[in-house]
Amino acid sequence: MSNDIVSFMEKVRAKNPAEKEFHQAVEEVAESVMPYIRQNPRYQKARVLERMVEPERVILFRVPWVDDSGEVQVNRGFRIEMSSAIGPYKGGLRFHPSVNLGILKFLAFEQVFKNSLTTLPMGGGKGGSDFDPKGKSDNEVMRFCQSFMSELFRHIGPNTDVPAGDIGVGAREIGFLFGQYKKLRNEFTGVLTGKGLNWGGSLIRPEATGYGATYMAQEMLQLKGEAMEGKVCAVSGSGNVAQYTVEKVTKLGGKCVTLSDSSGSIYDPGGIDAEKLAFVFELKNVKRGRIKEYADKFKCEYREGKRPWDIKCDCAFPSATQNEISAEDAKTLVKNGCTLISEGANMPTEPAGIEVFLENKILYAPGKAANAGGVAVSGLEMAQNGMHLNWSREEVDQRLQGIMKSIHETCVEYGKDGDSVNYVNGANIGGFVKVADAMLDQGIV
Repeated sequence: MSNDIVSFMEKVRAKNPAEKEFHQAVEEVAESVMPYIRQNPRYQKARVLERMVEPERVILFRVPWVDDSGEVQVNRGFRIEMSSAIGPYKGGLRFHPSVNLGILKFLAFEQVFKNSLTTLPMGGGKGGSDFDPKGKSDNEVMRFCQSFMSELFRHIGPNTDVPAGDIGVGAREIGFLFGQYKKLRNEFTGVLTGKGLNWGGSLIRPEATGYGATYMAQEMLQLKGEAMEGKVCAVSGSGNVAQYTVEKVTKLGGKCVTLSDSSGSIYDPGGIDAEKLAFVFELKNVKRGRIKEYADKFKCEYREGKRPWDIKCDCAFPSATQNEISAEDAKTLVKNGCTLISEGANMPTEPAGIEVFLENKILYAPGKAANAGGVAVSGLEMAQNGMHLNWSREEVDQRLQGIMKSIHETCVEYGKDGDSVNYVNGANIGGFVKVADAMLDQGIV
């Protein structure tokens, strides 16, 4: 690591102590972008990267609510408004016990680059709470969401900050949050994305992240003269992103053989076909069950406490959570013949794992590029809301494919390295340039 990166990271760590996920995200970007900044000193003179790592605004608030037993509970709410250089803040809300300031700053920082890559006019932000929706009744979730929005509403708006869903925030939570916003502001606007189809939502939004990660993989394969057909794929997670990754990979002729949750993973060598996937949709989205039930029903291997990365595959789609692929996992994937990684989750590979992929010239698409399909369709939902119309499923899907193709082209443009492509550098530098140029145009603000 060069001296300027070491010095930069020392300052970031000193200003943001005990925020290891944020440090990791910033360092990964700095290693790509600093050499580019040295070649383009106008960015250094304006201290663009130093400004990018400081959120424009951090909002932290208490969220008191009453549970079904009549007891008062208190959680913390957050919103990190990271950058509005190219558009309103845009990024999800996460409800999970692990939520803290460092995790949300990492996600908001990643979001700035991801949104820049989509070609749409969206800034970056992220928010959420340490509230856990699991095991809560619908009424408890509703009361929490109403309390949460009673503070957040004063900081957001269709031209200011447009939150979406994330882990723990699905259609139910978005509905409760939107209802409270509408009541408090007395206006029906596209302030949240991921809404229900009959009240402002967009077709393809639930599918978008998984579809986008698959389209990115398809573009990477096509550049090498290959196709998804016949590829064996390992997918982690079993939520929204994993489900629709499996669906799209299967439609393109690939075979997904794994899924996982926090308890363990399943290995189905016959492949997760449409019938089996329908069971997963019911199990996870309706019954809120564990993935072990899949193994019980379809008589395949259940691997308690294990992730899927030791399963032999051609392509891997990490779609669960951050830092789920270690250096050892990465080495195992490479050893077993995996040639492509498309990240459906945010920062699911540890830095040492990324090094393994890059050293072995694996086709590796980082989350800020590969999983941008979700926020891209959120941006398309904003556009539809602004025009008070709805596009067809085919039109949204076609636009999504076009956006993922553009992201791939940007990664190739900025990441070309001899006869191969460094998609990490391509995504980081491509995302940086658009935001940095906007910041230069707008002055020191």
